Amino acid sequence: MSNTRILVVDDEPDITELIELYLVREGYDVYTVDNGDGALEHARTLQPDLVLLDIQLQPYDGLHICREIRKFSAVPIIFVSCKSEDTDIIHGLSIGGDDYITKPFSPRQLVARVKAQLRRQLLLTGQAESGAARETVLTSGDLTIDLEAHSAHVAGKPVNLSTKEFNLLTHFVQHPNKAFHLDHLYELIWGTDSAGDTRTIMVHISNLRKKIEPDPAHPVYIVTVRGVGYKFIGKEG
Repeated sequence: MSNTRILVVDDEPDITELIELYLVREGYDVYTVDNGDGALEHARTLQPDLVLLDIQLQPYDGLHICREIRKFSAVPIIFVSCKSEDTDIIHGLSIGGDDYITKPFSPRQLVARVKAQLRRQLLLTGQAESGAARETVLTSGDLTIDLEAHSAHVAGKPVNLSTKEFNLLTHFVQHPNKAFHLDHLYELIWGTDSAGDTRTIMVHISNLRKKIEPDPAHPVYIVTVRGVGYKFIGKEG
């Protein structure tokens, strides 16, 4: 695990030192930076396996940094922020964040979230390497998913999906017409228990609908199952 590189971006030295202490204990290589300019430079040159990103930074805030990173990397990004309103969390996840932890936080919880993200990334890599042993192109109606290329198209047009959105959509298409509970989807995609906070799943489902549905307000692919969660309506290609 010593080769796993984690970039911590936070301008509060006490927070940075605490995060670094716990992650180094787990055997990770930790790199820290306290400003937006340094964050982008490190993200490009270091090519970290995961980024822990504060939102309130200078001269660029964490949201801007996340958008810029997403232009060249699908690295898992976990926001670590004192902003805890639903609107803040939803916005962070909608622009490309994979998870969101609010300050103050439990260091052990943060480590668990980091491990979960890295496990999911490792699983995704392993699936890509074994692509020859399984179906690599999935279709349903106008929707096409290429697992090897890690790409999706609707009616022949490419759809820009985050890693988590792609994983969710792939799981749905592979299991059409089956209802999944929110907690199950969270554990499946994030690799850890939801602890009752399923807003992350709901945000990603909303984002997916905006990208693949003809009319997101009246979805025909990903539909809500009241009292349960969601299911994907399979369609003939």
